[in-house]
Amino acid sequence: MPRFSKLLPLALVALLAARASFGEVAGDPERGAVVFAKCGGCHQVGEGAKNRIGPHLNGVFGRMAAELEGFPYSKSIKRAGADGLIWTRETLDAYIENPRVLVSGTRMSFRGLKKEQDRADVLAYLRTFSDDPSNIPEAEPTALGTDHDLDPAILAIQGDPEYGEYLSNECTTCHQTDGADEGIPSITLWPEEDFVVAMHAYKRKLRPHPVMQMMAGRLSDEEIAALAAYFAKPE
Repeated sequence: MPRFSKLLPLALVALLAARASFGEVAGDPERGAVVFAKCGGCHQVGEGAKNRIGPHLNGVFGRMAAELEGFPYSKSIKRAGADGLIWTRETLDAYIENPRVLVSGTRMSFRGLKKEQDRADVLAYLRTFSDDPSNIPEAEPTALGTDHDLDPAILAIQGDPEYGEYLSNECTTCHQTDGADEGIPSITLWPEEDFVVAMHAYKRKLRPHPVMQMMAGRLSDEEIAALAAYFAKPE
């Protein structure tokens, strides 16, 4: 269920509750970057992004509506924020489909993205500029070691656990090293082959999680093997 306060008008609660299943369509951040060109006349995102006709969209996930300092929001958006509207996957999806349905009186003149795939792609793209991964749940549980078509040479790479520990800081920003699972699955004590299979599935975009796709895409085969070796037996 989307996050909002009990003050949010009942019509919006009903609209967002009806979208609770959003996320079944996997977004592609690379396609989203192309679709985002329709938004770029008013919004910036990425390094050095600034407010323009619309606010910049860095870190938009989890932000209260009208919360960004320095931007002159409309009264309608300010009222929605005061009522508890938070930008989550569901609320952003509803807003970019038809801004005036979610927030009547908004100054945003964009007619909306009617195709669900386009919206999923744009949100996947925007998600890569957010620090909090909680709005995009993990894909299905890790693939089994036998459920893959990886080159055996990749699986044969012997990872260096010390190098893996050095690389692990980006992983442990979200995944807890004590094995706790509080909304983000644990990767501690994973079998090495399962870890490698999962990371390459993200790298090849076979698993629909844009943040993990981005992270895995930056890693070499040797670096993935090193991380697998470290998390299999962390000290």
